Amino acid sequence: MRIPPLRTPRLTVRELEAGDLAAVEELEGGGRERWLRWTALSYEQLADLRQPPYGERGIVLNDSGRLVGLVGLVPSLAPFGLLPSWPEPGRRLVPEVGLYWSVAPAFRRRGIAAEAAAALIEHALAELGLARVVATTERENLASIGVMRRLGMRVEENPEPEPAWFQVVGILSHDRQG
Repeated sequence: MRIPPLRTPRLTVRELEAGDLAAVEELEGGGRERWLRWTALSYEQLADLRQPPYGERGIVLNDSGRLVGLVGLVPSLAPFGLLPSWPEPGRRLVPEVGLYWSVAPAFRRRGIAAEAAAALIEHALAELGLARVVATTERENLASIGVMRRLGMRVEENPEPEPAWFQVVGILSHDRQG
């Protein structure tokens, strides 16, 4: 399973390639060459193994071709049973498909993360047949919580303080109910 380029009126979400190194390092910090090579190779390897198309994709502005962010599907192993509405309560770790996004500071607060994530969610639920996607963050990350809400995710707080990255969880099911 490979994810084809996903287009919206403003953006294209596409696989990363070697030529994206400078933009990725500007966004995520230096030393990303090995990571980028591994990411690009993993698209084909995961498809050959018929595994979920995990990994980041580039968010590219259609008008300029500039890579301004990343969005992707990632494995998310967490104690989802701690959440108030989770159907199976408990502390046991549960595997889910997580959603990840990151946008360059100069391009934030323009709806880019929500637009790119919405395109990826649409593909993941409709074409990949996922039951749901989740996103996690810290309580202080109001921007990411806002993106979760714009995506129509049900947003819940973990009543426990740890792990820090699992303090707030957004959940969106295939029936578009959080």
